[in-house]
Parts: sequence; structure tokens; C-alpha cells
Amino acid sequence: MKFATKAIHAGIEPDPSSGAIMTPIFQTSTYVQEAPGKHKGFEYARTQNPTRDVLQNNLAAIENGKFGLCFASGLAATDSIIKLLSNGDEVISSDDVYGGTYRLFNKVFERLGIRSVFTPLTDARTLSNFITPKTKMVWLETPSNPMMSIIDIAAIAQIAHDAGMMVVVDNTFASPYLQNPLEAGADIVVHSVTKYLSGHSDVVMGAIVTNHADIYEQLKFLQNACGAVPSPHDCFLALRGIKTLHLRMERHCENAARMADFLVSHPKVEDVYYPGLLNHPNHEIAKKQMRGFGGMISFTLKGNRMEDALRVLSGTKLFSLAESLGGVESLIGHPASMTHASIPKEEREKRGLLDSLIRLSVGVEDADDLMADLEQAIG
Repeated sequence: MKFATKAIHAGIEPDPSSGAIMTPIFQTSTYVQEAPGKHKGFEYARTQNPTRDVLQNNLAAIENGKFGLCFASGLAATDSIIKLLSNGDEVISSDDVYGGTYRLFNKVFERLGIRSVFTPLTDARTLSNFITPKTKMVWLETPSNPMMSIIDIAAIAQIAHDAGMMVVVDNTFASPYLQNPLEAGADIVVHSVTKYLSGHSDVVMGAIVTNHADIYEQLKFLQNACGAVPSPHDCFLALRGIKTLHLRMERHCENAARMADFLVSHPKVEDVYYPGLLNHPNHEIAKKQMRGFGGMISFTLKGNRMEDALRVLSGTKLFSLAESLGGVESLIGHPASMTHASIPKEEREKRGLLDSLIRLSVGVEDADDLMADLEQAIG
């Protein structure tokens, strides 16, 4: 079954009680049992919910995985994955990651005895330099947030597995339509469903997909034990959004490619970060493991002056200044003061995340209108 068909049909059947083609919202906290322990597979809504079950099965299918789990947010999903580890364990993480991920690793789990080492992994061979007997997990974002770095998932997985470590890939920026990390050797894929999967800026949710039954059972236990589950209504909205994921991602990619070319040729733009550009350091790896280059772009202006960036950020009319990404509408953001403010300035700048960096989530509007909007804002 090809992607577009899976997005609409996989794991989804008409409601047996009514024939409704859309999965109903099972807005209930509990389920009546015929006798103690005798029920229809549902006991309590934190543990199981029919709407959530359908979404979890659908997400597993579109990631070409066996098991899916949904959480109340992307960070709740990340939190559960790190809880697979124990005091004294270590994580090697790519250095350019979402600020919330950095904060969770450094400010929460470090205090609980799980240490994280952040390092560039764009050259997979460098991973071996950081492996210790305590290392249990490698964490990747590719494309990364916000510098659009590309990491060779298959190469990292080979090195990590040889050392007995599991590999986790945050696939939020690519979405399952463009990239399937499990097929490249990843053990776990994590998503902020809030972004491209939902696609309409009306849901906050996270998801995990794996092919390993033992990992799934551990994460399912944590999902229930810790209780960070999404509402049935949010699951319904995410299912609705996924049905058009393939259509939206094609337009996101098309618009972003045109926007990247526009920015590269603009006389006031210094650097453009987009994996679809031929001069991107790992463009060939992106071509190998992705089916398109996504809708995210970051760029800086010549002179790298903060005041110039702030003028652009405040000057757009179609690009809305806001957190988040992946919705049908275009967003513009300032990572240093918004999504990555939790990372210390000196750490941000080591990774090239300057105070003047601007990040675009290119939506599905008309590309000519979007380019005209940026043109007038850059001036």
C-alpha cells in the first residue's frame, strides 16, 4: 500500500456501531465492564481509548513501523523515551536540537543522573569518539532545528548498534512522507504531531513509533504509568490532518524550494540553510534518505545585525511571527529568543545559531505572494 492510501486508510475502519467513515471521538473517562475483568478491551481512558488506538495504528503504518503510541506533546513523548534509561546512563545527542529537547535533557534528566553529550554528528564517523561504557542511546534530529543539518541515519545506526546502543530519530521536520528513519536502522522515531502531522495549528501532541516489541511494551507502560496522554478530540483532529499530509508536504516542499532560491539570490541575505540547496554540506545524504527537502528554511542577513533581523521579523504580513511550525499557514520565528531561548547564548553561537538567525516555516499559500511578503520585509 502506497503512502497516500495508507494516510487515508491504514488502521482506520468505519465505526462498526454506525458505519461512520470518520473515527468517532470517544469522549469518555471510563468503560462499563460486564463483570470484574471482563470488558471489551477498554477499562480506563488514560490506558486505552478507541480514537487514540486508531491514530496510533495509523501513525505506525505511515512510518512503516509496527507499534505507535501517542502522548500529550512532543516533549511528553521525548520524556518517556529518556525514561527507558537509568541513573548513570548517558545519551549522545546531535548538537543542533529543539530548545525544549535540550532543556529536558540538561535541566531535568541531568539532575536525575542521566547525562547528555551534545556534539555535531553530521560526520557520522565522529560518533565513535564519544561512546563510553555508559552510553545507551544516540539522539538525532535530521533535518535539525533550526540549522537544517542533515545526519546520515544509516551510518549512525550501524556504529551505534555495533556498540550496543539504541538510536532515536526526531523526524518532525521531515514527516513520514519525506523520511522513514526505521528503514534506515533507527530503533525509535519520535514526532511532534503538533507540526506537520496535524498540519493545522490546532493540536498539541507527540508520537512514538518503533518496530521493537520490547521497546513498545516499556513505552506503553510509561504512557499509562505517567499519564501524559492526548485527548480523544485531539486524536480525532490529528487523524483528520494526516489524511492530507501527502498533499500538504508536496506544496510545502515546492514553496520552500522556491523560497530558498529567492533568498540565495537576494542581495541582503548572507547565509541560507536548506538541505535542498546544492551547497548544503550534506545535500547528497539528504537526497539519499529523504524524498523531498521539507518546508523549513533558516537564513541570516548580511552584517548579521540583530536590529535588521528584528525589522524583518516584525515587517511581514503573510508570515506570522509565532512559535511552532508545520501548519498550512507560513510562520516566521527568531530561534534565539523563541524556540531556542533555553539554550545559553554561548552554546547557541557554537552551533551557528546567531541572534540574527531567522527561521521560516513555509506554508501552502501561493509562493509568489510569500516571496513578495519577504521582499518587502527585507527591503
